[in-house]
Amino acid sequence: MYANFFKRFIDFILALVGLVVLSPLFLVLIILGAIFMGGNPFFAQERPGKDGKVFKLIKFRTMDNRKDPTGQLLPDEERLNKYGSFIRSTSLDELPELINILIGDMALIGPRPLLVRYLPLYNEEQRHRHDVRPGLTGYAQAHGRNSVTWEDKFAMDVWYTRHISFRLDLQILVDTALVVLKRDGISSETSATMEGFQGTPEGVRAKWKAPY
Repeated sequence: MYANFFKRFIDFILALVGLVVLSPLFLVLIILGAIFMGGNPFFAQERPGKDGKVFKLIKFRTMDNRKDPTGQLLPDEERLNKYGSFIRSTSLDELPELINILIGDMALIGPRPLLVRYLPLYNEEQRHRHDVRPGLTGYAQAHGRNSVTWEDKFAMDVWYTRHISFRLDLQILVDTALVVLKRDGISSETSATMEGFQGTPEGVRAKWKAPY
């Protein structure tokens, strides 16, 4: 009952309340984003949701559009300015996703929506992360974020889809708050964000062990 009905109802109410309560902060971030990003403060990108259905994810922009002499965008770490780094580390860039939750593209808790180009790269087990709506935060975000391997992250995602409960969602919210306060796992060991997923080589397995 929780996974099939109450979860969506709770998500809708919390997203609506969040948008109303945080509207002054939204306005401030829109103004600051327009200043520090040199224009549109929002970033919209197609992402796969439940059952792989594509939707437009909305975030606050954290990287500017600076390019090299050939017209190509500079690497992420060069375009991630101080303002963008701050709102990314505090997860304020994720706030517009409350709109995605409100309209039903996303849930408050669930596997993070990744890039559309990753869809054909998942193995049979990893594809199950799309059995549920993607989330504003998820088990993997509260237990490693960008500092764990793709294989471990996907193992956490799939495990979550098979163990959804109100108690688990509440625990993920608490754990996420602690991670955000400590600003843990924002970057991988070699990138300002997270290296792109290239597919899991044959024989490679996740090292993460499920808690139960």
